[in-house]
Amino acid sequence: MEQNKSENKSVQTPFTQTYFHGTKADLKIGDLIEVGLNSNYGQRKNAKYIYLTATLDAAIWGAELALGEGRERIYLVEPTGPIEDDPNLTDKKFPGNPTRSYRSQHPFKVVGEITIWQGHAPEQVKAMKDGLAKLKEQGIEAIED
Repeated sequence: MEQNKSENKSVQTPFTQTYFHGTKADLKIGDLIEVGLNSNYGQRKNAKYIYLTATLDAAIWGAELALGEGRERIYLVEPTGPIEDDPNLTDKKFPGNPTRSYRSQHPFKVVGEITIWQGHAPEQVKAMKDGLAKLKEQGIEAIED
């Protein structure tokens, strides 16, 4: 019996996009990261968006730059709704979104934690934090909603 070729238009794979969230928050698998909590950045206002990235490097920066005293952590997360390019980076600092950074107003579900990763050199982190402090002095927030 001949198979109808029009039934098999797309190739299915078991792989999905991996997303990361860098923070200092102590979360558990199954927890939801949601809007409305204090932001990890800037003036720590209630966050209108939550952020994720498809690159480990950007997640490392997120963990290293997050405010607070907790341990730097990187979680594997799954978005529960639509995501969009992060306008704080895309086409402002890095045209075309090479950092593959995104935001959403829908929760992210924590599905795992990356426990072994290499952070940036201390002088790189200091330079980044100094740059953010200079912007803050000029009245420019790192996160614009």
